[in-house]
Amino acid sequence: MRFLLIALLTLTALTGCSRFIEYDGPQVTRVIVHKDDRLMYLMHNEEILEAYEFELGFAPEGHKLEEGDGRTPEGEYMIDRRNPNSAYYLSIGIDYPNEEDIAQARARGVSPGGDIFIHGTPRPFRRDDDWTAGCIAVSNRDMRQIYAMVEDGTPISIYP
Repeated sequence: MRFLLIALLTLTALTGCSRFIEYDGPQVTRVIVHKDDRLMYLMHNEEILEAYEFELGFAPEGHKLEEGDGRTPEGEYMIDRRNPNSAYYLSIGIDYPNEEDIAQARARGVSPGGDIFIHGTPRPFRRDDDWTAGCIAVSNRDMRQIYAMVEDGTPISIYP
């Protein structure tokens, strides 16, 4: 009996710590990111469903031009993939680079880079310390919600 109680308590504790949560609210129709304000909005048409603070790449100003520049892209993109085993808790991918980004980088003779994600963080979230290589980092708690709410194929608008 004691073993059964311990097993039940352990299972309950582990279930409560899951990275994955369920979402059954309105569909997120667009993600809007304002880099200067460090605010990201999950939208259902014109309604703000959620707002999140975030951290950026180590060179946060301007559009990403090439691999290794530490900038976060600006423009219109799509959420195109998710990684439940991310080194940064959970992550959802942004389809950077697009054809225009590739053409501009090619004209300069550089790689545009890639692997831009919205992800959690392996360290305490501080908002005032940009550290990623161009990704958008939110707290792990916020990332659980974002991962549950935002589907692949969702448009994302990233503004300066």
